[in-house]
Amino acid sequence: MRSPVLAGVDGSGCAAAASEWAAREAALRGVPLRLLHASPRLPGSGVPDFTAERLRDMGAQLLRRTVADLADRHPDLDVEGAQTDDPPPGALLEAAREADILVVGARGTGGFEGLAVGSVALRAAAAAPCPTVLVPHRPGVFANGVTARRSAGRVVLGFDAHRPAGEVADFAFAAAEARAARLHVVHAWALPAESVSSRTLVVTEEDRAGWEDQEVLRLFDLLRPWREKYPGVTAGSDSMLLHPAEALLNASRDAELLVVGRHTERQTADGRLGPVAHAVLHHARCPVAVVPHGR
Repeated sequence: MRSPVLAGVDGSGCAAAASEWAAREAALRGVPLRLLHASPRLPGSGVPDFTAERLRDMGAQLLRRTVADLADRHPDLDVEGAQTDDPPPGALLEAAREADILVVGARGTGGFEGLAVGSVALRAAAAAPCPTVLVPHRPGVFANGVTARRSAGRVVLGFDAHRPAGEVADFAFAAAEARAARLHVVHAWALPAESVSSRTLVVTEEDRAGWEDQEVLRLFDLLRPWREKYPGVTAGSDSMLLHPAEALLNASRDAELLVVGRHTERQTADGRLGPVAHAVLHHARCPVAVVPHGR
């Protein structure tokens, strides 16, 4: 049996949207959906036992309602729920060891209006052993757990042609294939330092065009193995002379999914994401998949 899709549940609008996204993803993959609710015990000795039990019961009721609702709307999907007393970040990361993909809301019940991404979502994206999808809950994207408008039927992949990550490309091509969606591969590049004149600090149009041609050819050649592996996917590509985050955000407008990588061997000491992944998570208006890779 294949590993399940795992989603966190906490009663927030983002978690409801994430659960619905996870249900559709599990149905596409033909795997079970597992919902996890973390209900850690309140700190301190002054919290009455009946209060702690009441909060846990409320969480259990929320979990049962969510499982029943998703099972009703996705009758062919195997949906199960689990509850834990561990704190949410650790609970999700531990459960993700047995999951195919982890899906979380961009922010939970502890967030505030205007907060784009919460601490639990950031921790999951930065440290989960499997691909993690962060689902926003914003006007025009998701509302009450369902899509608020038709998707453009397009998956966007951030691809570094100088440091290609096979795991990230595989995830994006497979996602496009499962959705019968077009794939838009974006490679952002910068002019090499030696191309800029030390006297004029400008680049001639001829030089810029030459560098751009090299980047386009490099990207085309590197994508050939995945085009052959996924012949049913229509994949277009762009090489953009832009900051990677800006290029990805521009390309992902109205996209169904944005896919970026997370280098597991270059993780910062405090577990934070790299600047590109961090930026797109905070500003993308579509679900973002963060795929760990070792290259």
